[in-house]
Amino acid sequence: MVKASSPVIVNLQASEKDLARRMIDFLFGPYVRGRRSMEKVAESVFLLTPSNVEVSPEERQRLQENGLFRP
Repeated sequence: MVKASSPVIVNLQASEKDLARRMIDFLFGPYVRGRRSMEKVAESVFLLTPSNVEVSPEERQRLQENGLFRP
């Protein structure tokens, strides 16, 4: 997943807080080193995108409608 060249949504809402924190720490390092973006889009939901990908306003709206993005 970390080497993927497409956006990834990581939903940790059903995870225990300690496990969710460790998973985010694990993912954050490689994403920062690879010049990728990690954005918290809802409580315990993260959007990971490669540096060459921008999420369109239409896609953000679709994510918001599905409860996976907060404005």
